[in-house]
Amino acid sequence: MDDSDTADAADGVDKETIRERVWDDLEESGEARFPFPPHGRIPNFAGADDAAERLAEQPEWRDATTIKANPDAPQLPVRRAALRAGKTVYMAVPRLADEKCFLKLDPDELSDYDAATTVSGSSEHGEQVGPDAVEEIDLIVSGSVAVTENGGRIGKGEGYSDLEYAILRGLGLDDTVAIGDHDVSMDLVVTPERTIRPESRAQPSGIDWDLLDEERLEEIPVLRRLQSS
Repeated sequence: MDDSDTADAADGVDKETIRERVWDDLEESGEARFPFPPHGRIPNFAGADDAAERLAEQPEWRDATTIKANPDAPQLPVRRAALRAGKTVYMAVPRLADEKCFLKLDPDELSDYDAATTVSGSSEHGEQVGPDAVEEIDLIVSGSVAVTENGGRIGKGEGYSDLEYAILRGLGLDDTVAIGDHDVSMDLVVTPERTIRPESRAQPSGIDWDLLDEERLEEIPVLRRLQSS
């Protein structure tokens, strides 16, 4: 799910230039929503509820029983809609900082869906699990700063979304019809006004260890364990 309209990345325009342009446009147009500023994050935007409703109309959503969703503000309506529809939701622990790096939100075990789907509430109400305890994922919802017409995703620049995908893919836990070889492209792009289905392209098959430096391995415990296993 995209959190802005699709962006055509012109040849030679780097990702950071596109990020700054989108963040600036959201702020200057008044379309940005709390939290402020939109810069440096997956930005919240006017119409996030509409985008969530549009997503819920798609067959991929209806067929999914288990989803992984990013924890950012514009996808809060998606997480709540998933629980209300009886879907299990997985969210990543911020910055993958623990070896048990996912939070499981089971609709049958929760009484307050609104509280459980916030960033702070998910850690209080969710069950923290390691990647090997994650059920097979039917649909991955990825908030974005921009998405190209052919499904190329631009996030906020820290790479955690791609790492989360690579960890699950490496363990065979994704069943999704899901810019560099390590970038995860979008198979379904949903905005408040549009639904786009880019042509399918190859997805990363797992973790590319050559792209991870020692600092990143030290700060993400689950990567150290997977590398040594």
